[in-house]
Amino acid sequence: MTKAINSKTMTTLEIAARFNELAQQEKWFEIQDELFADNVKSVEPANSPYLENAEGKTTVRKKAEEFIQRITEVHRLHTTEPIVTGNHFAVGREKDLTVKGHGRIQINQIMLYEVKDGQIILEQFFY
Repeated sequence: MTKAINSKTMTTLEIAARFNELAQQEKWFEIQDELFADNVKSVEPANSPYLENAEGKTTVRKKAEEFIQRITEVHRLHTTEPIVTGNHFAVGREKDLTVKGHGRIQINQIMLYEVKDGQIILEQFFY
């Protein structure tokens, strides 16, 4: 299903703006529900000690839920404004968390998103 504003497919700029609105409120599951395509791919850095790649909206959601369940304390979270070009946008994300099995971790990452037909089809993390 394609998301629409006034009966038109959302542009990458509109998707990025809505993403930012929700990200600033830490509403990550709402981002997935509202903006992700059913066949979305989630790609982690090679040899990530925290998460693995996932494909499909349900599997990507499960990946996030399982990680959140391992968080025992949140020290700091911050997401930058998106930078948009063509059918991609990127944000910076800082996380300072205590996670079961890893202790306290600080992740500074770039999160890259690809948009097609008004939906996010790829999220890729660099950290």
